[in-house]
Amino acid sequence: MSAAQTSNGEVVVSVRGLTKVFKDFWNRPKARAVDNVDFEVRRGEVFGLLGPNGSGKSTTVKLLLGLLNPTKGHIEVFGHSPRHVQTKARIGYLPEESYLYRYLNSRETLDFFGNLFHLSKSDRENRAEQLLEMVGLGKTQTRAVGEFSKGMQRRIGLAQALINDPDLIILDEPTAGLDPIGCREVKDLIVALARRGKTVILSSHLLSDVEDVCDRVVIYYGGKIQAAGTLKDLLATPDTLQITTPVLPRETLERVLEIIRKDVSAGEVRVDNPTQNLESYFLDVVAKARAANETSGAQSGARVAEYLRGGMEAAPAADKILEKLALPQVHTAAPVAAAETNPSVNESKLAALGKAAEVSLAKAESVAAVKPADLAKVDEKLSSLLGNKK
Repeated sequence: MSAAQTSNGEVVVSVRGLTKVFKDFWNRPKARAVDNVDFEVRRGEVFGLLGPNGSGKSTTVKLLLGLLNPTKGHIEVFGHSPRHVQTKARIGYLPEESYLYRYLNSRETLDFFGNLFHLSKSDRENRAEQLLEMVGLGKTQTRAVGEFSKGMQRRIGLAQALINDPDLIILDEPTAGLDPIGCREVKDLIVALARRGKTVILSSHLLSDVEDVCDRVVIYYGGKIQAAGTLKDLLATPDTLQITTPVLPRETLERVLEIIRKDVSAGEVRVDNPTQNLESYFLDVVAKARAANETSGAQSGARVAEYLRGGMEAAPAADKILEKLALPQVHTAAPVAAAETNPSVNESKLAALGKAAEVSLAKAESVAAVKPADLAKVDEKLSSLLGNKK
């Protein structure tokens, strides 16, 4: 059962007749980006915004955040206008492009955003530590974010979107630039947040990501919603039935097909082996390689940050794929030999050092014993060599 089905049905986002028309310099209509859109998003739900480029998804997100004013229509977020200041404090936003201060490092970036929400210094430090570990950047805390790859910038961007422990998280292409492990981590995080009762609005071009985590979706085209509903309802094909069984003996399979073909033409019956998707296969291969210490590179993040999990019960084993990948490898240190901890003294070397010290001391004493008369002779010789004879 999804998190949305177990929530109390509280409406977090309400959109009615939303329309946005962009105008040119002379105030003439130029583009109708959003056209009379209606939808609701409830507490604990993962809600997907789908559509091709230019269909109105990003404009809708900006309207929900109060970054744009609607031409007409009505928007409520937690019962208030999107421009309500206290409401904004309950929202976390990851834009399609991460806008970061390139000369700040990871920890300084999170400290900066945490300070915007008036978090105490101890809370900022504690949350930054947990978030950096969660997104897999615990080992790069001192690097300037301007040096990060796009995937690493998405990771720190996701961390900053969660620094205030928001009740509504809006994610615009959260997995762009991430490797398959990072994509799986983000999807696991989204499911964990929804399980805790948080609301997630996800805009993505990667349909597999949406299919894995979303409870309901709307599909945009030309600024209008062309389809809306739960994934189960939208993706079901009621005129086809699928039966999955263990591998059957050939004789049994022939008898089953014979019975089916009495009511269905032979061309409509297909027998094949079920397949897993490429992501599942990839993660399985990586998990086995990591267990055998046969791979290296970017490390996957650890558990969801403690303050984000709150009192949430531990997730089922099936939801912890990446936690298994992130388990530290235990290495037993070899015992240190007693001879190494207590090295023996080499008497011959010690005696040689003592003699060398005595010779050095004797030379120093001989220099100190030079008489003034001897010094005068040396001075006279130097003068003759330099051509300064008296």
